[in-house]
Amino acid sequence: MSAILWRLKLQPSGPAREIYPSVAKGNTFAPIQALSRRCGICQWRRVYHPLPKYGVYEELLGGGGDCWYSDSGNPKRKYHHTLEICTTPDGALAGVNTGRANALVEEAILSGVVSELQGYESLRREVRYGEENSRIDLLLSGADGDCYVEVKNVTLADGARGYFPDAVSTRGAKHLRELQKLAESGVRAVLFYCVQHSGIETVQAAREIDPAYAEALDSAVDAGVQVLAYRAKLGAEGVELVEALPFLP
Repeated sequence: MSAILWRLKLQPSGPAREIYPSVAKGNTFAPIQALSRRCGICQWRRVYHPLPKYGVYEELLGGGGDCWYSDSGNPKRKYHHTLEICTTPDGALAGVNTGRANALVEEAILSGVVSELQGYESLRREVRYGEENSRIDLLLSGADGDCYVEVKNVTLADGARGYFPDAVSTRGAKHLRELQKLAESGVRAVLFYCVQHSGIETVQAAREIDPAYAEALDSAVDAGVQVLAYRAKLGAEGVELVEALPFLP
């Protein structure tokens, strides 16, 4: 099998797209207990995939259906393939590789899709900041100051409602505290929900799953932290952030 590479395709305008030219397609992706529940097998062709994370993805994969995976092309890697997109039990498509979210948001900003984050002159990744030894996902800088952007991937859905987090997230609460301190000091701080689920229409905090995160989010919003949510269009030809979604406080 030839190497399957992910690469960013910058466009001067229009949708942002993360291209993977020849992603392979499988069917009925199921977790394998013997592999510590961190791998699965595509039954259409016998290929093992490391799962980016577990928990909510057990539900996403539970209905079988089509899935798409990438090949790292790295012979030194124990499992060459990574699950990227799966079909949920409800028939929606979900992007399960959370490592793609930052690149999708970055590309959407650079290509002008995210209108709220335009007008900055530079963009840096993983910059250290804050009092709790944090790294901001994206730091935008311009003549009018900086903008700190924290990215979160959303795939947990109940009907058309999307929720974050899908499990208790002390790290997520820490990021909210850091963003709140920035906002209180007059620096622009943005929490960006990257929705990789075709059936989600709105985004809100998963209060029943993590009340502490929800409380931290309420406090951050009250302090001036801006919340943005954008949904991706997913398919074998690529993944692109295409439209803003309502955030429900």
